[in-house]
Amino acid sequence: MKVKEIIVVEGKDDTTAIKRALDADTIETNGSAINLETIDKIKLAQETRGVIVLTDPDFPGQKIRNTIKEQVPGCKHAFIEKEDAIHKHGKGVGVEHASPETIRRALQAAHVMHEETVEEITQEDLITAGLIGGEGARERREKLGKLLKIGFANGKQLHKRLMMFQISKASFAAAIQVIRQEEDNA
Repeated sequence: MKVKEIIVVEGKDDTTAIKRALDADTIETNGSAINLETIDKIKLAQETRGVIVLTDPDFPGQKIRNTIKEQVPGCKHAFIEKEDAIHKHGKGVGVEHASPETIRRALQAAHVMHEETVEEITQEDLITAGLIGGEGARERREKLGKLLKIGFANGKQLHKRLMMFQISKASFAAAIQVIRQEEDNA
């Protein structure tokens, strides 16, 4: 499988994992403090081939995403769930620990992050769905992130993430329905 876009990753080990999974070019940020030269490379890549950002499912990875989203609008973002990115001996979390199949699935499900959506999901919708506060909220957010392929977000960031990916109220409601059915059957 050849990927047209250039994939932005954090380091050399991530590039190695990407190359095991498919045929793709990468740009490495070498950490969360992205320098101007790297931003310029990402801008050029976005103009010429397109960019998919695939960072670790942790705080520094999110910081990199936010920097790129602000500096280089229109990039696609791919997510790997934390449990799919844990070292087999529990020594760290990162793209480099994900299986080739997990990486391929994440890249195929990449989204463009947007700031606004036509039909806004409200904070009240999140509370009603049991995603903020209360017992089981974290587990529901994890399931929602998987179902919508937007990755896990904490209670404060979930609304922002739903808006950035322009998740429709209908898609949100359908995912909540699946989560509730799973809970009822458990």
